[in-house]
Amino acid sequence: MTTEIYRDAWGIPHLRAGSAAGLAHAQGLVTARDRAWQLEVERHRAQGTSASFLGGSALAWDRFARRARLDDTARRCFADLVRRDPETARWVRAYVDGVNEGLAGGTAPEFARTGLTPGRWEPWTPLGVWLATHILFAGFPAKLWREQVAAHLGADAIGLFAADGPGTSGSNGWLVGGERTVTGQAVIAGDPHRWIEDPGVYQQIHLSCPEFDVVGLAVPGVPGIAHFGHTGTVAWAITNAMSDYQDLYRERLRRTGAGVEALGPDGVWRRAARHTETVEVAGEDPVEVEVIETGRGPVIIGGPEGLDGDPADPCGLPVAISLRYPPRVTGDLGFAALLPLLRARRVADVDRAFDQWAEPVNVVQAADTEGGVLHRVAGRVPLRAEANSLRVVPAWEPGHEWRGRHVTPRAGLTDGVAVMANQRGPAAPLGVEFAPPHRADRIAALLAGKERWSAADMPTIHTDTHLASASSLLDRLAALDGLTPEASALRDRLLGWDRRMDAGSADAALYAAVRAAVVRRLAAHPAFAALTTPPVYPEVFQPWLALVPRVGFALEHLLRAGELFGVDRPAAVRAAIEEVALRPPAGVWGDTHRLAPWRALEPEQPYDEPGLSGDHDCVLCTSGVPGLTDRAARGPAARYVWDLARREDSRWVVPLGASGVPGSPHHRDQLPLWLAGGLVPVVTDWTKMTKERDV
Repeated sequence: MTTEIYRDAWGIPHLRAGSAAGLAHAQGLVTARDRAWQLEVERHRAQGTSASFLGGSALAWDRFARRARLDDTARRCFADLVRRDPETARWVRAYVDGVNEGLAGGTAPEFARTGLTPGRWEPWTPLGVWLATHILFAGFPAKLWREQVAAHLGADAIGLFAADGPGTSGSNGWLVGGERTVTGQAVIAGDPHRWIEDPGVYQQIHLSCPEFDVVGLAVPGVPGIAHFGHTGTVAWAITNAMSDYQDLYRERLRRTGAGVEALGPDGVWRRAARHTETVEVAGEDPVEVEVIETGRGPVIIGGPEGLDGDPADPCGLPVAISLRYPPRVTGDLGFAALLPLLRARRVADVDRAFDQWAEPVNVVQAADTEGGVLHRVAGRVPLRAEANSLRVVPAWEPGHEWRGRHVTPRAGLTDGVAVMANQRGPAAPLGVEFAPPHRADRIAALLAGKERWSAADMPTIHTDTHLASASSLLDRLAALDGLTPEASALRDRLLGWDRRMDAGSADAALYAAVRAAVVRRLAAHPAFAALTTPPVYPEVFQPWLALVPRVGFALEHLLRAGELFGVDRPAAVRAAIEEVALRPPAGVWGDTHRLAPWRALEPEQPYDEPGLSGDHDCVLCTSGVPGLTDRAARGPAARYVWDLARREDSRWVVPLGASGVPGSPHHRDQLPLWLAGGLVPVVTDWTKMTKERDV
């Protein structure tokens, strides 16, 4: 059968082929045509070669990618896939062949601007893209932050700053069982919260062959549909489980005539693998990177001589920290789950597929047309000492080794629904820090407000802007007296506010301004002075170590704690509201809370980025950094509604569009719908599509 490529009215690709391999080839080809620049950026990021055309701004990432051995790990995992699952390995190769064919004829204006020529993808490149996309997903750099807090404020202070940190990614998801829907069949809906990227991190796609017919959200550069899919008889979706499955070890290293040695937990010095690599940097001299790997893992911070400008840790030892992460240890990135997911017909099939999942660790929800439901955690979480999950642990002390893996927990439905929003749900035994419960509680409350739901009802939940976490600050404001008339009037206005972070709300703008002022005052207090200057760790880890974002995201805890190192919180809140009363924001929340997508290369003609509703703890989670910026770089990277009664009644949307090519009619055509909470119909009727070509 000839492979056929169709498009619907939104430019979304619909592919039909005679085999799974032919379909993978077509998926790679279409993705390369639609997302050539994005694919090449991701390939270079996985290899640690992005500075070669992006310049010095990309050097920090390339250093990390080289030292963490991302490309080598992808090679190892693919070699293991060839041995364990040759069918999936051939399927991945078919996808890569399609990518290479598409890149050969692909064009993108960014190539001309940077002088980059599309290169060749290797069979392991999709695994490298997946690994590079998710290596920081679990937020292991938070352990570096906890070390700083413990060193300067004491271990008891760590919990004060617990929050959904600036580098993690979350999601909303909810499953409404058939007994709670108008059709008698389940509905699954939600939205993954990630960095909003241009082009987008999710690709709407339809894959059809004699073995399966699936619509879903693919990750460009990776075959199949991993996170969100609907086969017609079963659908699934995921959120970040907030599990901890990566460890940091403080290493003792020494140079010898033969290379580098590391001290192990048995008291024996052993040879560490060592070599050097050269990173090319556009417009600058090449940079040499020393790559060291101990028995724990690759050294990602420091080395035998410590760090430049900070040669020793508090004990006087040179700083060297290694990273241990499951694919590097096991050679398994979980790609064996991808084909079984596409072939799934029932919840039991999805369940078996996710038994093979590795990372990131997710909470999975699934439902089928026979009434089956699934709510479980999937992924590889190692069994080890509790200290490993909390802090950087000493490599030379026994007791910090991995001892197998956790059995991932399962859960059920409550009153016919299940809600996942990165809260302490079924994954609680596997993590340390979780998102505050506000989003999950709000979704559950909204679902409880009506007995029967339809797929068409779900955008009302997607777009809810109620900010429950505002209570901690508003309670502090309510307790103030002796304010100036202007501040008293502002306080009363905020106490009467409906607590909705709508783009057109002036009250939301006033609240955000007071919140930011409180954050800045708390962060500037002498009690936290030691945390204002982070250690000279590599730049890629600095977002986890910056004090103002940490205070901003943990404000609720900091305001409600019984005591805060002598900080006069009423005085800080008083000063903040007086400041804003004197110079209030002139407009509405959407004037400053604007979309700020991440781009590897800024466009030649900047876009007018729109104002946004929502906030970090709203169901409509569009996240700035309180105290630093209202601009939102994180938010719903897609929205979906999977209807099990009739797949054609399913809906979805992405922040920009199906095409990654600037100037394309489908580059940003979904943005107005995304902003308004609207959704694009899921099309599966081939007669309603336009045939583009045969391949």
